[in-house]
Formats: sequence, C-alpha cells, structure tokens
Amino acid sequence: MSKATGSRKSAIAAAVAEYDSGKFLSDLDRRIGFRTESQESHQAPQLHAYLNEEMVPTLKRLGFTTKVVANPAGVDAPFLLATRHEGDDLPTVVTYGHGDAVRGYDNQWDEGLEPWKIVVRGDRWYGRGIADNKGQHSVNFTALGAVIGARGGKLGYNVKVIFETGEEIDSPGLNQVCAAEKEYLKGDLFLASDGPRVSAERPTVFLGSRGELNFDLEVNLRDGGHHSGNWGGVLRNPAVTLAHAIGTLIDRDGKILVEGLLPPPIQSTVREALSDIELATDANAPAIDPTWGQPGLSSAERVLAWNAVEVLAFKAGNPDAVANAVPPTARAHCQLRFVVGTDWQNAQKHLEEHLALHGYADLVKVIVKSGVAASRLDLEDPWVDWALKSISQSTGKKPALIPNLGGTVPNAIFAQTLGLPTVWIPHSYPACSQHAPNEHFLGSVARESLALMAGLWWDLGEDAGRIVSEKQ
Repeated sequence: MSKATGSRKSAIAAAVAEYDSGKFLSDLDRRIGFRTESQESHQAPQLHAYLNEEMVPTLKRLGFTTKVVANPAGVDAPFLLATRHEGDDLPTVVTYGHGDAVRGYDNQWDEGLEPWKIVVRGDRWYGRGIADNKGQHSVNFTALGAVIGARGGKLGYNVKVIFETGEEIDSPGLNQVCAAEKEYLKGDLFLASDGPRVSAERPTVFLGSRGELNFDLEVNLRDGGHHSGNWGGVLRNPAVTLAHAIGTLIDRDGKILVEGLLPPPIQSTVREALSDIELATDANAPAIDPTWGQPGLSSAERVLAWNAVEVLAFKAGNPDAVANAVPPTARAHCQLRFVVGTDWQNAQKHLEEHLALHGYADLVKVIVKSGVAASRLDLEDPWVDWALKSISQSTGKKPALIPNLGGTVPNAIFAQTLGLPTVWIPHSYPACSQHAPNEHFLGSVARESLALMAGLWWDLGEDAGRIVSEKQ
C-alpha cells in the first residue's frame, strides 16, 4: 500500500471536480473531434492521430511510458500499449479502451446535432463514439489522474494499458498483439469499461461476455427465376423451404430446438446474481416480448445466462423490385449468441445433423463463419466482491452484478490469452443509441462514474496486494 497524502474522499472529490469545472467535457469534446471511423479505411490517419496526438500525451502526463504498435492483421488500425511501473513487487492492473467508432452517418442525426462535436441537451451529451468508447475511457483515465494526485504520485500498484483502434471492425490483430506482448501485459487484474449499465440509475459490474457465431443458411435450387404463373405450384420455392428449415431450429416463440446449440444449466450463483436484474427499464428501451425465448426463465436470464439464435437478414428474389417469378435461391444470415459452456466450435456439425434429421440435408447449405468465444469470471472470485463493495461505498447504491454482457466484447482475449481475471464497469446505459445516429452519454452517469472509478482506483492501493496474496 502506498502512503497517501490525501484520502479516498479527496480523490473522489478531485475526480468530480473535473466534471463540475467543465474540464472533463472540454477534454471529451476534443476527443470526439477525431473522426475515428475504423470501418472507413481512408480514416486511418485519424486513428493514428487519436493515439499520437491525444492518448499518448494523456498517458504520459499520468506517468506512463508508451509505444504504438502496428496492427499485425494487415489493417491500418494501430495499438497503443503503455505501462506505469512503480515496483516489481507490486500488483499490476491492466486496463483497456478503444479509440475507434462506427461510421458517423452524419446526415441522419437530428437537426442541430452532429457526430464529431459534442452537443449538450439537458443531461444528454451527443457525439459519435461518446458512449462507445471515448466517454468511458475518458472517465477512467480522468479518475486515475485524480487518485494519482491524491496519493502524492504513488498508487501502490502498477498499471498497464491496452488501447486499440479496430474494435468496431471486430478487433483484428488484438489477440496476436496480446499473445506477442504477453510478458509486457502480465498482470493480476483486468479492469476496464465498455457496454451499458443495466439501467442509467444503477452502477453495474459484468465479468465477461456472451460469445458470437455468425452462420449463413442457403437454399440454391436452380439457375434463374421462372414465371410464377407458368411454373408456380410445381417448382419448389427456396424461400418457403428455407423458412421451414429455420422453423426447425427455432420455434415460433424463439426457443432453440437444436440440442447441440443449448448452454449448460444455469448455475445457482448466476441465477442468484440475476434475481434482482430488470431489463428495459429506461424510457427509450423497446418493450420486451414476455413469451419470447426459453420458457421458464426471466428476461435477464434469457439475455445474460442463456443462448439465442437470431435471423438477422433474409433474402429471396428482390423485395425492392418484385418480379413475377419463383426465385432460384434464398439466403438467411443468422447468429448464435452463447454463454460459457456451449459447444459452439461444433456448430456446423450440430446444424447439419439437425437439418438432415428434418429432411433438409440436400436442400439447405450451412456456412459457419469465425466466432468469438464466450468468457466469464467466476462470480465467487474475490475481485468481484471487492468491486461491488467499492462501488457501493462510493455511490451509496447496490450495484448490479451480471455474469456476462449480453453482447460481445473481446473479453476472451484478456481472460484466456492473457489469463487475467476480468472485471468490467460500464459507464453507458442501454438507450444511448450506440452505433446509431444520435449516440449520447448521460452527464449524470459520467459524474457518478468519475466518483466510483476514483474509488476503485483508490481502493486498489489499499487492497490489491492482499487480494493477490490470497489468490496465490
């Protein structure tokens, strides 16, 4: 433990003062101004500029040494690695952020809003990438700086940073960089922020994410379409065939019917953690369909502890210019979101065997694409209880604990390639319009997050050594 010149209370006050003075908003507005659209290859110079002109100076002011690493995956989306080293015998915390955002869709924002400059309307701060992820990593580094100051420049632990600029294009090269830099990134805890809270009002901790596997189903019956009047009734329709085939995978209420794509039974610790979690409580959230999905589960369990098969796109013929012809082909783009313990690596086999059992072996082609593994820290890991208590002390609220995010972040890389216990503290909320026009951050959540992150960074100086020793 380091000798502090201030106190936990003064560290939190210093972090909140960054918000109240307007400095946090000013810094964040400057960062939003970098048009870091990783989906647009011509914006690569903006990705480099965000690292070299914004994040490198920020981290150096906090006492980090930095290095920019080229992306080994053949895309121009560089990485920034940094370390703040206080002692070889001290515990080490690894944190993460990403500087890229999805496309701005500039012309689709409401009148008076624009993606590359923050516009404040009440509690909402509008800007592209502000929720995902510039606002979130800005909170974390601002709070870290407040704690460094309150502790007289000595945290009592080391900090390492992994910063990427390709998260919105599925993090190419991230696993290779982490594997190549495994010794450089060696640590005792992974602590970072992305994704939404369960609601704007409730601080949240999540410990991993569901995995993601995309697959196509195709029915190719003949070359070219044929007149629906002359041939309709004697030619098999690929759209109808594919629709019925999908109906064998998922029933009319969204229940998965493929045995091999089901998860293991929900653990009692997971069920207990989700017992007080409510989804869709924010005003702009969509209404939940109470009978959709696995029967007998709560809505939270269906999203956070179970699997889902979704049809994301379906095409046969040309819906925008319909011809009077039986189409020759039909295709559906499908997705499996899955939790830890699912046999997702054998999804091709499970799908093909299931379709063959229902008479579609020679009709439906299954094309499984690369996937992202599911991961989740054990809910009984001591870092979990530590994080919950710290947040509760800082906010006076009972934080929500969710075993894994319903969506997918590259957590498996940090958990498996780097072997780190992973704790995520999100600073956004479900109705933030992430990836859509009018993306926004909530000022009230940003202010609270600065306080709770300052508390977490402070408490690491008090508790990290003890927890690391207990785990050894």
